[in-house]
Amino acid sequence: MLDAANAPQTPIAPAGRSAETLLEVNNIEVIYNHVILVLKGVSLSVPKGSITALLGGNGAGKTTTLKAVSNLLHSERGEVTKGTITYRGENITTLNPAALVKKGVIQVMEGRHCFEHLTVEENLLTGAYTRTDGAAAVKRDLDMVYTYFPRLKERRRSQAGYTSGGEQQMTAMGRALMSRPETILLDEPSMGLAPQLVEQIFQIVKKVNEGEGVTFLLAEQNTNVALRFAHYGYILENGRVVMDGPAKNLRENPDVKEFYLGMSEEGRKSFRDVRSYRRRKRWLG
Repeated sequence: MLDAANAPQTPIAPAGRSAETLLEVNNIEVIYNHVILVLKGVSLSVPKGSITALLGGNGAGKTTTLKAVSNLLHSERGEVTKGTITYRGENITTLNPAALVKKGVIQVMEGRHCFEHLTVEENLLTGAYTRTDGAAAVKRDLDMVYTYFPRLKERRRSQAGYTSGGEQQMTAMGRALMSRPETILLDEPSMGLAPQLVEQIFQIVKKVNEGEGVTFLLAEQNTNVALRFAHYGYILENGRVVMDGPAKNLRENPDVKEFYLGMSEEGRKSFRDVRSYRRRKRWLG
């Protein structure tokens, strides 16, 4: 299973959850500017109620994969030129982002995009803009968000632009929850945050997953933290899935330890001597 020649495993649903597959990406290719091939046959599946992690370094294709799912590629002159993306069995490859939100899929963008001139609470309420179930239901969900993010309740009257990076990340996630999503695509939640805040953000992801049944597909460079909280992981390199498996198995895999977690049983050695480096050259050759 540990090289690109082998087929991906079937992800296992979390204990006590349905094995139903919500999202399936089938052998997609993505091209930018009609020329630059970024994704080269990426396939993955996300079971309902799971936390699935897309891992890899800068430029591996994690964010592009999320944007392919949420159909946000066109603004960057990108397009899916091969393969299909299905959600609950329906092909969503050409569905517009607004229609996808109504189906329960929402993306939290990299960079903690907030409306800086609005208060934290006003930012949260923008997430409920498409809802039609009444003010009482929105108020209940606002209280639910404050339960998961008590810091936001303390800062609810503050302008979002004057809050910390961690608070802005929480605001962006809380705003996504206000749309009552079934699946959240979470892009680089740890970027630019202190280690203790990263841990806090991932703890909240876990609580929301377990408490609300929200499915997460997250893209993350911090492999160590992501594999502690995810149920299943896919490692991307140069636009291809080079390794996948249950998070526990990936954490114990010697190649992942060496190349992504910085741990080796043989101590520190030259980068080019690492088995994973040589294997990576073979994967990407």
